[in-house]
Amino acid sequence: MDSKVRVRFAPSPTGGLHLGGVRTVLFNYLFAKHHDGEFILRIEDTDQTRFVAGAEQYIIDTLNWCGLTPDESPLHGGAYGPYRQSERKAIYNQYAQTLIEKGFAYYAFDTPQDLEEKRKQVPNFQYSRAHRMEMKNSISLSESEVSELLKKNTPHVIRIKIPDEEEVVFTDIIRGEVRFDVSTVDDKVLLKADGMPTYHLAVVVDDYLMKISHAFRGEEWLPSAPVHILLWKYLFGLDKMPKWAHLPLILKPEGSGKLSKRDGERLGFPVFAMDWSDPTTKETTVGFKEKGFLPEAFINFLAMLGWNDGSDKEIFTIEELIAAFDLERVHKGGAKFDYEKAKWFNQEWIKKTDNKILANLLQPFFDQANIEIHERSYLIKVIGLVKDRCHLLTDFISQSSFFFAAPSTIDTVAILPKWEDKKHAFFTALAQSFQEMSGKPLAAELESNFKTLAAAHEIKPGDLLLPLRIMLVGGKFGPGVFDIIESIEIPDTIKRIEHSLQLLSGK
Repeated sequence: MDSKVRVRFAPSPTGGLHLGGVRTVLFNYLFAKHHDGEFILRIEDTDQTRFVAGAEQYIIDTLNWCGLTPDESPLHGGAYGPYRQSERKAIYNQYAQTLIEKGFAYYAFDTPQDLEEKRKQVPNFQYSRAHRMEMKNSISLSESEVSELLKKNTPHVIRIKIPDEEEVVFTDIIRGEVRFDVSTVDDKVLLKADGMPTYHLAVVVDDYLMKISHAFRGEEWLPSAPVHILLWKYLFGLDKMPKWAHLPLILKPEGSGKLSKRDGERLGFPVFAMDWSDPTTKETTVGFKEKGFLPEAFINFLAMLGWNDGSDKEIFTIEELIAAFDLERVHKGGAKFDYEKAKWFNQEWIKKTDNKILANLLQPFFDQANIEIHERSYLIKVIGLVKDRCHLLTDFISQSSFFFAAPSTIDTVAILPKWEDKKHAFFTALAQSFQEMSGKPLAAELESNFKTLAAAHEIKPGDLLLPLRIMLVGGKFGPGVFDIIESIEIPDTIKRIEHSLQLLSGK
């Protein structure tokens, strides 16, 4: 095997990309870049019955959003293409024939009806050494019968012949030595009746031809390892086989079982990187991007699901992740998904992102909320005032909409219990005093004026700040009151105070 590190992510285009899949991409990418290697995207679309229109483009769009661009892919090309398995169909048959010639695989002529009948007769039926002689295949039939069936182009598949007794052993980078007794493994189909390979044959052939040095995948693929190792042994030799690592699962928030799309629907959080619209059901599954996550935060959060660098550091740029990444620090056990922690990462990244960059990212969210931005410089200023309060990009709408238009509702219920004539008189006088201020006063001057007037009315400033905030923004939230007034300016401030006074008077 070449010494150069070459890794691949090989998804099937069957739907949205689960965050577990994105983490597999990320670990592949980080490993490749840490070792100055290459990251390949290969589309495994041999199962045409499960193919979903738009899914391949969705995978590419997701990787682009995450900033995990492949060095080779159907889009980027490369020296080892094509990078769609459906375009490599002609390649696989010769390897299946080689396996038959060596006695490691056989033709199986059973019809779907034959198999269904056998399943009715035998509970938990497996096409394996226990039953292969009862079926219609080139092991149970004579040479002449097989030859005749092939001449007639009788539909058939090619199956691997799992040995009767053998222990398969390999070293997993994360798990150490792993052993399998192959007696429990069935004779998997390698080549289907339509000439398309199954995953088992295609993944081994493609990894060999594309010179893949390391193969990382989720631990749910561990049961397939014996078949793949036997195919490596029979076709190319185990010394050519990539080094393997089976990544831990991402678990449900409660910690038991693999995180699923249903968990997201049940608990109200995304499990896909980006919105996925199913062309068949027409249902849209919400993604982290549309929920208001920055790609840097999403990637940072995913990296920490099952890996750390041995320190307490949690915030990493992609460059820092590449420098620090060590596959041997990936945990064996599953990592519990925590949406609140994901939002914390996003908030930290929002805080450290330049306000001008945030303005570009936020524009679509403001457009969607029908909030008109007349001046970009004003938006940038507002972002600076509210960003520390925002966990998601969508939070900027609720946290800043009042900067662009007066609130549609005022929470007078929160003001009324402590409302009195003295306060009414104060706010009437405050509006008048603001009217008399010249130019565009800054927050400090506005605050000084407010405190002087409060003292004159013999009311503590603290008793007046909450009502003033609610008059300006509609509720008990937002940045500093005087920063708000400085931003929306005096005429708008006076209008909001006067409107609130009318509501409080019941007029």
